[in-house]
Amino acid sequence: MNFSLKIIGKIIDTLGNFCSLLMVLMILNVFYDVIMRYFFNDVSIGMQELEWHLFAAMFMFGIAYTLKEDDHVRVDIFYDAMSKRKQAFINIFGALVFALPITILIGYYSIDYTIEAYTMGEGSADPGGLPHRWIVRSVIPLSSVFLMLSIIHVVLSQIQVLMASSAKEGAQ
Repeated sequence: MNFSLKIIGKIIDTLGNFCSLLMVLMILNVFYDVIMRYFFNDVSIGMQELEWHLFAAMFMFGIAYTLKEDDHVRVDIFYDAMSKRKQAFINIFGALVFALPITILIGYYSIDYTIEAYTMGEGSADPGGLPHRWIVRSVIPLSSVFLMLSIIHVVLSQIQVLMASSAKEGAQ
């Protein structure tokens, strides 16, 4: 279990680094757009669309990294006062009952959504916009796969916490 936890952790950490790269690319893109607009009076629809494509990918992939790092939003006023064992049960319950089902649904339904964009050759409706909308749509099912990996990571790591606390109680 420890080996698979490390492998999944490395995959999700690599994804977090990829999100950092997407952020830098997005900042450079916005910088380019601002310079071109205000200094050269030139606007590129494709570059403006690329901004929201990069943001969407960064956000969607970042969800899995945020969950793995335990930096997501919750009511910490109650959670922090609980024992590690109770926190582990809450984390496992939340991952399996709330996060996993919605992730599976989003992943399942987004596959057809992506394939539809690909088969019809959907692109931007704006002249000069990006031609392949399926690329940004494919981020949804792909990010669902990474989120499922992150959920598995959370469950396995919390099982380790429970096992460690059980061993600690048994030694006393």
